[in-house]
This record gives sequence, C-alpha cells and structure tokens, in this order.
Amino acid sequence: MVMDKAKIVLITGCSSGIGYVAAQQLKQRGHYVIATARKPADVSRLVAEGFSAVQLDLADSLSIQKAVGEVLALTAGKIDALFNNAAFGQPGAVEDLSREVLRCQFETNLFGTHELTNLLLPVMRQQGHGRIIYNSSILGLVAMPYRGAYNASKFALEGLADTLRLELHDTNIHISLIEPGPILSDFRKNAFDLYKKNIDPNRSYHQKTYKSMEARLQKEGAAAPFTLPAEAVAKKAIHAIESKRPQIRYYVTFPTYLLAFLKGILPISWLDNLLRKM
Repeated sequence: MVMDKAKIVLITGCSSGIGYVAAQQLKQRGHYVIATARKPADVSRLVAEGFSAVQLDLADSLSIQKAVGEVLALTAGKIDALFNNAAFGQPGAVEDLSREVLRCQFETNLFGTHELTNLLLPVMRQQGHGRIIYNSSILGLVAMPYRGAYNASKFALEGLADTLRLELHDTNIHISLIEPGPILSDFRKNAFDLYKKNIDPNRSYHQKTYKSMEARLQKEGAAAPFTLPAEAVAKKAIHAIESKRPQIRYYVTFPTYLLAFLKGILPISWLDNLLRKM
C-alpha cells in the first residue's frame, strides 16, 4: 500500500540494519525519508541509492545541530515523524566498565537522541502535530548480565520517552517506543569491536564468562532463538508513523512478549534466575 498523504520522516542510524530497512520501506510507501548516517561514506551511498541523506553523529552536539539545519532546509521547516533508531551496545560486566566507556554509551543512545528530539519538538509544536518513535529494546524492560551499559542506556531512554509522553498529553504529538528482542543486524559485530577496544578480559574476574561471550558475538547469523529480520521492526515503525492511533509500546519478537509478561507476574528473584540462564 502506498500512502495517499506522504509524511516527512527523519530516521537516524540508516547505514544498515533496522534504520536502513525502515528507510527503504517508508520511501517505497511514498513518504519523504531523510536518512542519516554517522560516516560520510555511508551518507554518499544512501544518496547514490536515491535517498535524501545527511551526516549525523549523535555523540557530537555540533553534528546534531548542523544536521537539523540541513534537514529543515530540505523540508521547508517541517517534520512529521522522527524515528530515533541509532544506537550501539557496549558489552562487558558492570565492574569492567570505566566511566568514560559508560559515558560514550550514553552519548549516542541517550544524550544525542535527547538533543535531536528537543531540537525538533518546537517544529512539531508549531505545526500542531508530530510522531516521535524511539527504538528501545527488550533490554529497556529487563536487564541481562554483561550488557550493563546498554541496559542502562535503554532504561534511561524509556524513562525520558514515558515522561515526554505525559508532558505532551495535550498536544497532537505522539510518542511510541519499539522494544525488539533479537534482530538480525550488524549490532553484534559492532558490539564485538567495542568489546575488544574497551574490555580487557585477562584482567577481569569474569574472564571465563568472556570466552563464551566472545564466541556468541562472533557467531554468524542468528545467535539466539526467535531472532527476526529488521523488517519486523520496520513494520512497527511504519504503524507508529501512519496509524491514526499509534501504540505507546510495540513489542517485537517472542522473547519481548514473554519477558514483559513474566516481569509482571514473577517474583523478582525468579525472574533474575531466568535472566541469568538466558
């Protein structure tokens, strides 16, 4: 189905994976998509594929401000939807995460996303409508071991999104959270690169656990049951952008549905035991 009324949609993190697929599908449906990527080479590739694309590094405030200026110049000062998709995951036990490593995780996953959203909110208020979609995670609902930096960033992101939704209750600006479980993408590959850069397993109490984690991070294809392709997340983003009544939360993959349900009924100690085994 092609939309009768095209929307102007800005998507972060479009070099590959969820952002790239969402950009493709929304463009095919007739929307005007502005795709962003951190690396200039990826921006050039997106432009060559027919996208309007701008360079955006969420860890750099000047880059965010510049990108917003370029986006609004392309759209005559309008924006219908923002899909906050860009993020990465820093693996490692909590006790092995330095302050600087944790800060880097938050710069992109939380602070940059927050700054970008705040720069576009006045535009949405002035025009009287808008959609803001956050790509969160199953790890914004429950915490899993050795993902502390990512867990914390997604828990914080959900706190900001929920608060923003309450504060925008009297507007026509809708806030949605997408909470995927395992999705096929470059996420694990990128996480392994960060693990090698920032974690020294030979000096860690968790050295034995890291060995099995390294094998999982390097595994080709799906590393967990019920893994879905990026299209599963793009489908939810499309609904959040196009529907007259977008949902507040969209679960993606069976593990997200299951763990959200179990979180509501199990004693915390039982849930902890399950998450340790997972």
